[in-house]
Amino acid sequence: MARVFVTREIAGDAIADLRAAHEVDIWADGTSLPRAELLRRIATADGLLCMVEDRIDREVLDAAPKLRAIANYAVGTDNIDLGSARARGIAVGNTPGVLTEATADLAFALLLAAARHLPEAAGSVREGQWRVWETKRWNGAELFGATLGIIGYGRIGRAVARRAVGFEMTVLATPTTPLEELLERSDVVSLHCPLTPQTRHLIDAAALRRMKPTAILVNTARGPVVDPAALGEALRGGWIAGAGLDVTDPEPLPADDPLLDAPNLIVLPHIGSATHSARAQMTELAVANLLATLAGEPMPNAVS
Repeated sequence: MARVFVTREIAGDAIADLRAAHEVDIWADGTSLPRAELLRRIATADGLLCMVEDRIDREVLDAAPKLRAIANYAVGTDNIDLGSARARGIAVGNTPGVLTEATADLAFALLLAAARHLPEAAGSVREGQWRVWETKRWNGAELFGATLGIIGYGRIGRAVARRAVGFEMTVLATPTTPLEELLERSDVVSLHCPLTPQTRHLIDAAALRRMKPTAILVNTARGPVVDPAALGEALRGGWIAGAGLDVTDPEPLPADDPLLDAPNLIVLPHIGSATHSARAQMTELAVANLLATLAGEPMPNAVS
């Protein structure tokens, strides 16, 4: 029986399968796992089930001499030092495919909410400001027939494009359409690229200035793909019309972060995969990755 450390309580029944086979230690405090606690608990672990906000770098791996398997509860693995893990013979797996449709749904929900000012309009009702049917207030943009630019045309990007068909939108996507052209032509830009050294702050001040002043930016990829200071400046200066973010930099975003004061901005707490079905399936894949590797079998969803 091996020892597995899980850095957060997770949804789904598959965690019971992991408990049946191994000793499982779960950080159940309900807060982000402190670095010191991660280093302490990883010291005797054979397996690790971690979240995207857990930074699994060389220091963590050095502190875990017994570690054989890492199951990342996400598709992206930018939070893990893959090179160091590979050098130590530690298998790393993710949870691809099962969160595609849920995240695409949320991207489109953000797109609609930002275009039609839904949070502000709903808030006005609760605040008692809805006194008469108005013709000038809450007017937003129509998405029907608009141009949607998708940066990162993988599983989720393609799923968003399928949803755009019903709105008869013109879809532009990288790399088929050059980034500069996509930014200039799109009414909505939706980000679905992985976080790499090349995509960090891909959407910076120069990129935001290329967008239409009526355009909307949606990010359900990774927070650092967007330069937050530049986005705040763009929203305050009217370079773009609005933005919807499910991911931020840093994450979680502090309540006093200056970006939150920017107008026409929707920020969600990283809930792209937050459906009952998607989260249960993510748990199944993460547990399967650990069970296989700890049994001496190939990891079914290994990251190359």
